[in-house]
Amino acid sequence: MFAQNRTLKQHMKIHSGEKPFKCHACDTSFARNGHLKQHMRIHTGEKPFKCDIFDKSFAQTGSLKQHMMIHTGEKPFKCDVCDESFCWIGSLKQHMRIHNGEKPFKCEVCDESFCWIGSLKQHMRIHNGEKPFKCEVCDESFCWIGSLKDHVFIHTEEKPFKCEVCYKRFNRNGVLKRHLIIHTVEKPIQV
Repeated sequence: MFAQNRTLKQHMKIHSGEKPFKCHACDTSFARNGHLKQHMRIHTGEKPFKCDIFDKSFAQTGSLKQHMMIHTGEKPFKCDVCDESFCWIGSLKQHMRIHNGEKPFKCEVCDESFCWIGSLKQHMRIHNGEKPFKCEVCDESFCWIGSLKDHVFIHTEEKPFKCEVCYKRFNRNGVLKRHLIIHTVEKPIQV
């Protein structure tokens, strides 16, 4: 039911497939002039919907509403498996890869697969030798930020990794893990 005849006519275009409003920049067509106006923001770069908290603007009001969930803490998309919640449906879909084992991003060099494109990009550093994380003290470079963070303790002489058995401290987590072997290996019984 529609209050005005012109609104009914606009609605009927959905059923007829008629799309008389054409974009002159990319030839995309729309059933409604308002949809064309929204689309044109892609080409003009206009972003009239502004966040009051961040200096961030959006082309669509729906995009601003989704963004505002960051500030309100609203997370309407819940995982049925582990009760994790997300602001966006896309984030939930990506999260579900953990539970269903989906790994759509495959390395073309060694055929290893990953849940996320970012993980594949990080993995590729092994093959292409990229080491973007540099130590400011000795200029040694690393593939991963975690490796750099562990390395820096060599220079600071900090030992943040503690053995919970003998309380000895270490400057790198890997060294602590190797140390823990001495506590798990059975010692021969002395007679």
